[in-house]
Amino acid sequence: MDKNCLVKPFKRPVTWSEIKLLVMDCDGVLTDGRIIYGENRQELKHFHGHDGMGFLLLRYTDIKTAIITGRSSEALRRRCEDLRIEHLFQGVQNKLQCLDDLLHELKLEYKNVVYMGDDFNDVPIMRKVAFSASPADGIVDVQKLADWVAQNKGGYGAVRDMINFILTHKGIYEKTVKLYLEDIC
Repeated sequence: MDKNCLVKPFKRPVTWSEIKLLVMDCDGVLTDGRIIYGENRQELKHFHGHDGMGFLLLRYTDIKTAIITGRSSEALRRRCEDLRIEHLFQGVQNKLQCLDDLLHELKLEYKNVVYMGDDFNDVPIMRKVAFSASPADGIVDVQKLADWVAQNKGGYGAVRDMINFILTHKGIYEKTVKLYLEDIC
């Protein structure tokens, strides 16, 4: 690893209209990082409903979603299915290569990506994307590297914080909420 890997890179200003893909880690971002083992190799994770509503709001936009995680979990697969998260990559050792492949498939570039991570294995992606974020309880070195730190902790609404931030900076927060409310009222 480059010894400057934890130095915050210089990035061009974000052109929010170009943001088309939201990518995140799972454990410590979408969950609180705790992994509970049950009988028969069952694995339980805690997810937050506020994050789920954020993903629902994204369906009213042109932003695609992806999760790239080093672990594999049936609980995460089910959550992604429930939330209609388009791209799930589990058991990934090289997250940067995985994202490279996804960008190629989607015909996107790093300037189109926002990424949220909480630990060292997220650093390579965080350095390259247009905008990087960390939950409030991401490790300190990752928070220092991030372009923005959420108000909430991982698994407690950090992803929703980030989604609201993106929608606000794209100038479509109110429009997106209105579209959602029109569908349910």
